[in-house]
Amino acid sequence: MLIRDVLDKKGTDVVTIGGERTLHDAVGLLNQHGIGALVVTGAGGQIEGILTERDILRLCGEFRLFLAGSSESDSETVPPFVRDVMTRDVVVGVPEDRVDYVMNVMTAKRIRHLPIVQEGRLAGMISIGDVVNAQVVEAEFEARMLRDYVQGRTY
Repeated sequence: MLIRDVLDKKGTDVVTIGGERTLHDAVGLLNQHGIGALVVTGAGGQIEGILTERDILRLCGEFRLFLAGSSESDSETVPPFVRDVMTRDVVVGVPEDRVDYVMNVMTAKRIRHLPIVQEGRLAGMISIGDVVNAQVVEAEFEARMLRDYVQGRTY
């Protein structure tokens, strides 16, 4: 199965944000859409980075934000903009990638969200959950075909 097949079922909508937007804006978008990552794009729509829940939690840990339960915080020194916190070295996939290959890349790189690029443009986004679901569907199909073969069923 190819990533193209996953996107055909899931859709190609991707929530993006500009690097000049605030972290507060980013958290609002993540919550509004119930997602775990935003692709950061520039003026021409090119990918400049990705901002994930993990990036935000790392920031909270570094600046002791919201975690200590006290008014003591380094909030004056917190980077306020998406561009200051985003991951710049973005791993991407292409629609022609095989799902098992993408699963291996995501596991090796320890990433849960993978932007998909086609002809230099953002073509979709998949999560590790999408990849696992695709693997399960493919395994179930193969198991059914083998059972039918063993039982002599033809269609």
